[in-house]
Amino acid sequence: MNAPDAKRGRHLTRSSGLRAFTGGLFKRGFDRIVDRIDHGFDFGTVEGVLPDGSVRIVGGRGPGPSAQITIHHWNALFRLVRGGSIGWYEAWAAGEWSSPDPVLIFDLFMRNRVKLGNVGRASGLAKYIGKILHRLRDNNRGGARRNVEFHYDLGNDFYAAWLDRSMTYSSALFAEPISADETLEDAQARKIETLLARLELKAGDSLLEIGCGWGSLAEISVLKQGVKYHGITLSATQKSYIDDRLKMAPQASAESKDYRDVTGKYDAIASVEMVEAVGQRYWPDYLSTLSRCLKPGGRAAIQYIRIEDDIFEAYALGTDFIQHYIFPGGMLLSESRFRALAEANGLEWHDQHDFGLHYAETLKRWRQRFDEAIEEGRLPGGFDEKFISLWRYYLMYCEGGFRGGGINVAQVTLLKP
Repeated sequence: MNAPDAKRGRHLTRSSGLRAFTGGLFKRGFDRIVDRIDHGFDFGTVEGVLPDGSVRIVGGRGPGPSAQITIHHWNALFRLVRGGSIGWYEAWAAGEWSSPDPVLIFDLFMRNRVKLGNVGRASGLAKYIGKILHRLRDNNRGGARRNVEFHYDLGNDFYAAWLDRSMTYSSALFAEPISADETLEDAQARKIETLLARLELKAGDSLLEIGCGWGSLAEISVLKQGVKYHGITLSATQKSYIDDRLKMAPQASAESKDYRDVTGKYDAIASVEMVEAVGQRYWPDYLSTLSRCLKPGGRAAIQYIRIEDDIFEAYALGTDFIQHYIFPGGMLLSESRFRALAEANGLEWHDQHDFGLHYAETLKRWRQRFDEAIEEGRLPGGFDEKFISLWRYYLMYCEGGFRGGGINVAQVTLLKP
């Protein structure tokens, strides 16, 4: 690690939301904020130490995790109610709150999402500005490429430091019950093989992968199933990596191309956690591409992340921490809306399988590997402490979301009659 010369990843950390107001509010106003949070907690418990040294117990009325938090500065609560998840991250980065296990805090906020309502969502000017900034990161052709570069072109060496050897950056599928004895690499291979089994491929079939990543699905599909593989990506670094990976397979190729520009007909299409980068405005374009490029009787196997419909509308009206700092232009699916659009494009929805807790475990493993890479000096040079803290927070934030049940991951088969 080469912190004194840190430059890499700075485009993430210099992105910031509205600065919170830092003075002039009476303690009584902050007590009301805590009361609102307590009213919304039907599941689980938080023991909080407030800046004046007092202790508040939030929740405790129903089953769920027990968490601890210390609010070091009242400003943390102001950031939460004005800036939502963006403000809550910025309060954490500023040292205004801490917890021995932040994952539990994120879990409980998600677990209690319905009754909490807009507590913890941006409001007022922060919400308005966040929405404008998110719209400026629209996933038109130029914007989609910029948004992909923002996240994925941090460098192959960066991702290689903490992903498993297959370089798979999506949820694994573990044997159940989930056990620490199973390696992440084995669970990732199971995920890919399970997804490919949905396609009922035969040797010589043509397979398109929309969002080919670093090529783990490509490699398995070619070596184990003998298909003619074609992948597309907008990431220059991923394209370079997969080109090298597929040198041994003349029937496999990867291309730098937007999904909207794909031509040709394929026996099958795979797409693993790519549709979250499309944006709600372009869901019809994505599904139209699947329908247009599948041969009659063809199958598409999709792995996607959804946010539950009980909070989708509130989520879609604002901008959250992930959209602001990590995945510009990103948008989790509303399953009901996305499924209706798929069916309107002539695609039948079959055999959906949810496995959200497997993603929580995947994220936990990634964080452990990320911390090990830092401890062992394997993280590439150029990433400063601010970036490292942001990335760790991102992994914890997502893990808590899956454990709390408000977001989920699923595989589904789309059949073109």
